[in-house]
Amino acid sequence: MSRTVSVVIGPAPPGRLDKALARDAPDDAHLSRSRLARLLAEGAVTKAGAAVTDATASVAEGEVYLIEVPEAEAPEAVPEPIPLSVIYEDAHLIVVDKPAGMVVHPAPGSPSGTLVNALLHHFGGRLSGVGGAKRPGIVHRIDKDTSGLLVVAKSDEAHHGLAEQFEAHTVDRLYRAICYGVPDPADPRLRGLRGVGFESGGTLRIATELARHKTDRQRQAVVWSGGRRAVTRVRVTERFADFAALLDCRLETGRTHQIRVHLAHVGHGLIGDPVYGGRRKLPKSAGDAAVAAAARFGRQALHAARLGFVHPVTGERMAFEADWPTDMADLAMVLRSSM
Repeated sequence: MSRTVSVVIGPAPPGRLDKALARDAPDDAHLSRSRLARLLAEGAVTKAGAAVTDATASVAEGEVYLIEVPEAEAPEAVPEPIPLSVIYEDAHLIVVDKPAGMVVHPAPGSPSGTLVNALLHHFGGRLSGVGGAKRPGIVHRIDKDTSGLLVVAKSDEAHHGLAEQFEAHTVDRLYRAICYGVPDPADPRLRGLRGVGFESGGTLRIATELARHKTDRQRQAVVWSGGRRAVTRVRVTERFADFAALLDCRLETGRTHQIRVHLAHVGHGLIGDPVYGGRRKLPKSAGDAAVAAAARFGRQALHAARLGFVHPVTGERMAFEADWPTDMADLAMVLRSSM
């Protein structure tokens, strides 16, 4: 099966077709430049009924292109005997501590080895069916290379009740992170940055909109209109001189990559973040050990440390914490010893 995506070229288009299509295609089409290149070569892109195959062709504002996009079928999840770190479990839900490197549910490119595969084995195939065969029980997600707490619904009643709390932004979610530099309330650069404010206790409040990046569909970007509201509160809990900091990050909203994008926006990207961290390194003044530890840290230094919600069936207020994973604890120890 396939669907037809219509793309109208907007003002000031890039100088070549593939870039213009990637910029102006609807977000829900998920069309990266590499995928568009394949579709162009296959003759799946037409203008005025004629196929266009040249990715470098020039474009003009107002032109309309039709793209026949094959539907990518995510595989249905099957049980797999993968170990789980279970923090809490009852008849309606389970809270797990997901390790870094584990995808939450099967998708094209990640057909197995996911949290859902592990959960189906743990439960003998029984999870809430609300998420469908590909995402049973999944109420929220964290990135593949972010570690920490997730709640998963075992019953449909729990699924609906938890989903309502996430939609209403009443779930307590606290992440611990290690960033480059130190977000300082006295920094005039931060105080002059759009979307940034400070609250009592030196808490940094970042409020923007987020939307899919115009040219890189795997990324999110800060925008000021046409996106989705995103609010993150950040508090420094430990300074490693002036070269890095340990942060508590509390989500008011829960957008894709929100903490990572917001910290990059304010100039304090996460150590190890391959997407939003750029090529930043610790300064030589941090010492050889710290510079080397940060350079070899293999993922974004982000951990979902606390999760709180109202039990969707019993009405009890529940709160859970997950200890630091070893890699982040080791990184913090090296940074601390380098001061």
